[in-house]
Amino acid sequence: MVSLSYRPTMKELPEDTRPRERLLKEGAGALSEIELLAVLLSTGSREATALELASQMMAQFRSMHMLLDASVEELSGIKGVGPAKAAKVKAALELARRLSQFSMLPRPVIKTPDDAAGMVMEEMRHLDREHFRALLLNTRNQVIGMDRVSVGTLNSSAVHPRELFRNAIKRSAASVILVHNHPSGDPTPSREDVEITGRLIDAGKIIGIDVLDHIIIGDNRFTSFKARGLL
Repeated sequence: MVSLSYRPTMKELPEDTRPRERLLKEGAGALSEIELLAVLLSTGSREATALELASQMMAQFRSMHMLLDASVEELSGIKGVGPAKAAKVKAALELARRLSQFSMLPRPVIKTPDDAAGMVMEEMRHLDREHFRALLLNTRNQVIGMDRVSVGTLNSSAVHPRELFRNAIKRSAASVILVHNHPSGDPTPSREDVEITGRLIDAGKIIGIDVLDHIIIGDNRFTSFKARGLL
């Protein structure tokens, strides 16, 4: 008589033990390396769940460094991990490697309005609609991100404080520099530009994030609210 042992699938496991559900609920930082690999693998095989495959992968390569050096062929050699799963893992590890190299580069520092305008001038000067963006800065005035807040029409871009400061809060920004373009090529501030800047400055004061400047990009020229005494 043959005895068949039942193996539960990932979907049949309690929700608080499933890696993907834990990531969505608790964040990626709460997961172990094996659980993160299981999320990448997504599905298991007939013989093993994604979590078991991830565990086998770590057991074979022993560390993330050795896993990073593994080829797609070596990853595919694990039973249940075919070329598609191996390629997905290899791509994710390569992204992580490139990100680690990028993080070693010095962050741009904004000391003057020219520094801020120089970061966005070539990208924004020829846009055919108003784009509103924000440079996110840390306490050393280093740029830690650029947030694309909204896209407007030919001559206006509606901005709500909630949209502007959402990512600034997420990234723990100490301050922001507002940036938007004038498709006409003329960076002269409009009355609406002045009014919305005032509202955003007031909102920033309430939540503790300073608005250091508002840069308006024209055709190879710009206007700084700070330089013109408009802040």
